[in-house]
Amino acid sequence: MIIQYTVGNYRSFNDKRTLNFEGKGISELKSNLFSVGKHKLLRSIVIYGANSSGKSNLIKALEKMKELILSSVKLNDSDELDYSPFLLSTQNENDSTFFEIIFLQNNFCYRYGFEYNLTKITKEWLFQKKDSKAEKTMFLRTTDGIAVNDGFEEGNGKEVSTNDNRLFISLVAQLGGEISKKIIDWFKGYNVISGLDHKDYNGFTTRMLHKKLDGCNESLNLFKTLKLGFKEIKTRESEFNQTKLPNDLPDKLKNSLIKDLSGKMLISLNTLHDKYDGNGNAISTVEFDKDEMESEGTNKLIDLSGPIFDTLNLGKVLIIDELDAKLHPLITAHIIKLFNNPNSNPNNAQLLFATHDTNLLSNDVFRRDQIWFTEKDEKEATDLYSLYDFDLPDGSKVRNDANIEKNYIRGRYGAIPFITN
Repeated sequence: MIIQYTVGNYRSFNDKRTLNFEGKGISELKSNLFSVGKHKLLRSIVIYGANSSGKSNLIKALEKMKELILSSVKLNDSDELDYSPFLLSTQNENDSTFFEIIFLQNNFCYRYGFEYNLTKITKEWLFQKKDSKAEKTMFLRTTDGIAVNDGFEEGNGKEVSTNDNRLFISLVAQLGGEISKKIIDWFKGYNVISGLDHKDYNGFTTRMLHKKLDGCNESLNLFKTLKLGFKEIKTRESEFNQTKLPNDLPDKLKNSLIKDLSGKMLISLNTLHDKYDGNGNAISTVEFDKDEMESEGTNKLIDLSGPIFDTLNLGKVLIIDELDAKLHPLITAHIIKLFNNPNSNPNNAQLLFATHDTNLLSNDVFRRDQIWFTEKDEKEATDLYSLYDFDLPDGSKVRNDANIEKNYIRGRYGAIPFITN
């Protein structure tokens, strides 16, 4: 469960900016919160902003932090890090990128982060806290070395084995560290996916439906609830047939696919539709290949169902860029309610997504602390702020009965495109 995330000097983010899942002391939509100890956390957060304002960069920052942690142990001494600093200022152009995340796991609150440049990790830290006790330092890393404190004995002796470009937490986990392994496992548990290209998780959902794994029944019920036009969905297993590859596929790619897939069984998803006579009576059924015959929106929703119910069933975190792309606003709203409703989200999963769909800016869907905005400042750096924290021109705060969608479109909260006449 995420409590807070901070990013600095990454892509369009110059100064440090923080996204906070800690709920504020406001009265609306209390069911959109869940409690863990003293923490009251939001079930979902939505991010709005003009094109190129930094919404996607915030999501990429979360993805990049995860990638760096999980791939760190594979690096050679001379490998460069994936370093994408803010490039529009001479003041901080050689500074390190900053990532920090605060999260809950197994009744402990952890604060973990690191700073890095092209060639090395310049800082790294881990703090642990339980209940209302003071935060305890587990280890601190600077360019001068790594200091391991009591409570993180698994790191002792491993400081000298840590290369400049590798994360200490990843190395200790690889060598069997108990706490560090739990932290690595937590990062494996949050997923960052695209709302524009759903091919990356198509295979996950296809396997879930074919093997009837956890999430399968919930996905099938979702399709029925939303009445997507098909009667049911079936899976078909068949041996790879190279004659079905597109004719315009480059020879190099075609040969590679033939080499990798020859002799293997492939799974396809087919949708089942009723066939009618002249009087409108259903007399038989017809199967369609999902990818070839169904709409882009229907295909996306089917593919998206796997990550959605995997997240809900396991109480994980799902992060989606452009959730609303290709989907009807009512379907997008339904997905959000799956997370905001404690009945459909009993394991306290969390959803973070970016969108342009202003239909969702309703007091019936989100609390003011769930609505966040990205906006470029005069130096083209991304600012990040919530509707709850926003100050109106007269110094007052946004009321809970405000017409949020109307006011946002009118520019009252910023974070909209400025179109010159």
